Amino acid sequence: MKYNLSEMMCLDIYLSSLTEEEYDKIRLQIKPSKTKVMPLLSWDIFNQYYFQTIEKLKIKKDIKMVKSFAEKSKWKNEIDTIFKNQDFEALIITDVEQKILWVNDGFTQMTGYSKTFALNKKPYFLQGIHTSTSTKKRFRNRLNDLKPFTEIITNYRKDNTPYECEVKIIPMYSENVTHFLAIEKQVV
Repeated sequence: MKYNLSEMMCLDIYLSSLTEEEYDKIRLQIKPSKTKVMPLLSWDIFNQYYFQTIEKLKIKKDIKMVKSFAEKSKWKNEIDTIFKNQDFEALIITDVEQKILWVNDGFTQMTGYSKTFALNKKPYFLQGIHTSTSTKKRFRNRLNDLKPFTEIITNYRKDNTPYECEVKIIPMYSENVTHFLAIEKQVV
């Protein structure tokens, strides 16, 4: 008798429900499968591949959302170039007044704040007691320059734990700057 994988699983369940007496009666009728069983290690390899694939799909989805904003706002920035070889956890799009219009799922994972909570707020709510005053001042000045820049700032999660965050700010423009894109990742 030859069994496929699902039949073997069902057989295992069935056999585990038998008493010793019942099992002894049918034991000789059960023949081991000639099918090779995958070692448990192969599941680890599969899981690693699976989660890498999921991460890549999330990144593609995030970039697609930024491209959607770019199309609606008629941005002249080259989106593919912005994200080429770019490593990020969180993405934030704000208007020129710095009110948050969109955040990705990575923002929620990194900060603990929901998307709904973040919308229409300025990113200041992420700052706290150990956020450097000089860093905040540099941020304001560099935002006013309307040029791309990178800063590391101490931010705070919803549970009030601090983390160092590398923030790349890119002014997004059509004729003039209309939005800012923040590309963020936690500095370890």
